[in-house]
Amino acid sequence: MKIGVIGFGAAAIGFIERIKDSDHEIHILEKSKDIYSSSISGIRADGKLFVSNQMGGELDLDLDLQKRLVEFYIDQTSERSYESGSSFGDKEYYKNFYREGFQPILSDFYHLGTDQLKEVLFNLYQKYLKYKNIHFHFEHRISNVEIRNDQVILNNSETYDMVIVAVGRSGHDLIRSILARFPELILDNTKVDLGIRLELPNHIVEDLNREMYEFKVKYKSVTGYMVRTFCNNPSGYVVTEKYDDFVTVNGHSKLRQKSGNTNVAVLTTIQLTQPFNDPISYGTYIAKLTNILAGQDKVILQTYANFKNSKRTKNLYRVEPTLASENYITGDINLAYPRRIVSSIIDFIENLNKVIPGIANDDNLVYAPEVKFYSNRLCNQKLAKLKFAGDCSGNTRSIIYATAHGWITAEKILNPQDE
Repeated sequence: MKIGVIGFGAAAIGFIERIKDSDHEIHILEKSKDIYSSSISGIRADGKLFVSNQMGGELDLDLDLQKRLVEFYIDQTSERSYESGSSFGDKEYYKNFYREGFQPILSDFYHLGTDQLKEVLFNLYQKYLKYKNIHFHFEHRISNVEIRNDQVILNNSETYDMVIVAVGRSGHDLIRSILARFPELILDNTKVDLGIRLELPNHIVEDLNREMYEFKVKYKSVTGYMVRTFCNNPSGYVVTEKYDDFVTVNGHSKLRQKSGNTNVAVLTTIQLTQPFNDPISYGTYIAKLTNILAGQDKVILQTYANFKNSKRTKNLYRVEPTLASENYITGDINLAYPRRIVSSIIDFIENLNKVIPGIANDDNLVYAPEVKFYSNRLCNQKLAKLKFAGDCSGNTRSIIYATAHGWITAEKILNPQDE
């Protein structure tokens, strides 16, 4: 069978790894110009791999499979160097957060570091090049998908027996065009995460970072919205992330090079009801509005006190930004964000300060926009020849879950009787 895989990210890697030794002919269709300009979606930003049944997606994944996939990624590094830990393995930490109304999230983590990620991707590419049944096609953007005569037609000319769409969340334009043709695939499309990136000195959270490196908690705010931490980066760096027509803020950390700050996302989950059906456009609109205020390809930076009091930031104090100055302006995030979102974030941080004194210091830094898109949750049973794997399916939100989803998708092709 001739199979097309759109994208070369975590889900595609999981799919290829499982199916590579079969007789199927695999074609990877990647929009990047070459392997050096490609990236594994979320893994490009930090390289944290989690093993958990409390986070990462909507799938019920076997923990042993998750652990095997973590080991698989570690094997792609030259030195097998990584940081690891267990989130809330210490019961006292768990009790302290729980007492103040937080829901601690349990997980094991393995941090490869941004500085090893290009190596991981390149090594995988070199590995798959050795297989005669695997073919890479770079600068190959797919804009149209059709199904005719029990085959999948890409860009009105390329014919495949089956196609796996593994474009991550950045491929929302392609997903939107597919859903316009097959709207029956949508199971749920009402959720988006909107928030900020908080940056503070390491010493405020050094005990917590030392204990678990990545702490993940949820909290039901006074507004009724659920707020959570995401992507904690000890001694890390704030960076911008470029989409097709807007810029957001993100964070990462390196295995060897360290900063004096920790950054973490604080995200408010917005789940709206009918007739709302386009969370990606909603999140994109907020991001673009923030970019308009900040200027071309820039984000807004504000002190926490000014963010809390709706005042424009003009001067910083003790905390030095790790984001390069050409990528931000000091301003007022409140001009772009709905007040209910801001109120939810402030309530979260003020209560978190009871457990982590200093996290609500006036001169800590707040960046926006930070947006995490939940792709439409799609049904993979509707179309026999067209499948969705990883974050673009709406079923995963982490590297390991996306990789596992690709693996499971390949498993079902290899062993259809097990479905």
